[in-house]
Amino acid sequence: MRSANLLNDFAFKYVFGEDCKEANDALKSLLTVFLERSVNKVVVKNSEMVKDYSKMKSPRLDLLVEFDDQTMVDLEMQLRQTKDNLMNRFPYYSARLHGSQDMEGKSYSQLKETIVMIFFNVNIFENDNICNTFRYKCDGDLPFVKEEKEDRMKLRTIEMPKVDLNKPLEDMNEQEKMIYYFLNCHKGMEDSKIKMMIESDEVIQMLEKRVETISDDRWKKIIEDFQKLHENEERIELQLELEEAQKQIKEAQKAREEARKEKDAARKEKDSARKEKDAACKEKDAARKEKDAARKEKDAARKEKEEANKQIEQANKQIEDANTRVNDANKRADESAKKMNQMNQEMKQMIQEMFSNGMSLEFVSKLLSKSESEIMELVK
Repeated sequence: MRSANLLNDFAFKYVFGEDCKEANDALKSLLTVFLERSVNKVVVKNSEMVKDYSKMKSPRLDLLVEFDDQTMVDLEMQLRQTKDNLMNRFPYYSARLHGSQDMEGKSYSQLKETIVMIFFNVNIFENDNICNTFRYKCDGDLPFVKEEKEDRMKLRTIEMPKVDLNKPLEDMNEQEKMIYYFLNCHKGMEDSKIKMMIESDEVIQMLEKRVETISDDRWKKIIEDFQKLHENEERIELQLELEEAQKQIKEAQKAREEARKEKDAARKEKDSARKEKDAACKEKDAARKEKDAARKEKDAARKEKEEANKQIEQANKQIEDANTRVNDANKRADESAKKMNQMNQEMKQMIQEMFSNGMSLEFVSKLLSKSESEIMELVK
C-alpha cells in the first residue's frame, strides 16, 4: 500500500492546490463533478481568511478557490468521526467567506456567489443523498430569493460514507467513483476497482498522477508530521473545555456556599422551633386554662420543625450534588490540562525532529504555515 491518502489534509491541499497545471486540472475536475457545473478556470487563493476583527475567530479553510466569474468556493476535507460543532462551524465559514468580499463603494447587486463545500467522513443528515445543497429558505420551503441566480450563498455537503463501496463500478456515477477513489487511493493497483478506473477513466487517471507525486517515503514522513501538527488544532478545543470546566468549578463552589447558608438558616429555624416547643410545654404545666392554646402552639412548632428538617435534607442534597460537580469538573480540568501538555510536547518534538533532519527554519515555517518567531517560541 502507498503512503498517499487524499483524506489527509496536507495531501488534499497538495494534490488539488499546488501551483501547477496538473493540480489545477485535477481541481477543475473535482469541482465539475461535485458542483455539477462546467468549470473552465479556477485560481487557488490563500486558504487563511483575513482576520478583520481582533476578537473574532479566524477560520482556517482547507482550500479556497475562485472561478473566472469570481465565484468563491471553500473546499473542506472534514475527517473527524464526530459531529461536534459542525453545524455551527460551517455556516460560520460560509458567512465569513461571503462577507470577505470587498464591497466598499459598490452596490450589493455586485456580490458574487460563494460556496462552502465540505467532504464529510461521517453521516450527517438522515437521507440517502450523497450530496446536499443548503440555501436560505423560509419555514415551509419558501425561497428567500425569487430566482436561483440571486441565491449567492450556498453550503454543499458530500457525505462519503453514504457511497456503497460494494456497488459494481459500471453502476457508479462520477461522484461515487471519485469518492471511492478518495477512500481507497492508498491501495493503488492492489484494488481492482481502482485499477479499472485508472485504466479507463480520464479523470481518475489525472488524479492518480497527482497522487503518485506524494507516494514516496519522503512524502510519507512529511504527511505524517503534518498530520500530527494538524491535530494540535484540537488543543484549542481542549482549552475551551478547560475554561468551561473552571467555570463549572466556580458555579459549583457558589452553589455549595449557597447550600451552606441555607443549611445554617434551617438550623436556626430548627432551634427557634425547639424553643417555641419548650415554651409551650412550660405554659401547659403552668396553666391548664392555656392548655388548648399551648397545644396549638406545639402543633405549629412541630410543623415548623418538619419544614425545617425538610429544608435541611434539601440543603444536604444540594451540598452533595455540588461536591459531585466540583469533583467531576476537577477531573475534567486535570484531563484537559494533561492532554494540552502532551500535545504541546508532541508538537515541540516534531519540530525538533524536523530541524534534526536538516530542515531549515524557513522551510519549517512555510510548511507549518507559522512565522519563524512562532516556531522558535514552540521549541523553547
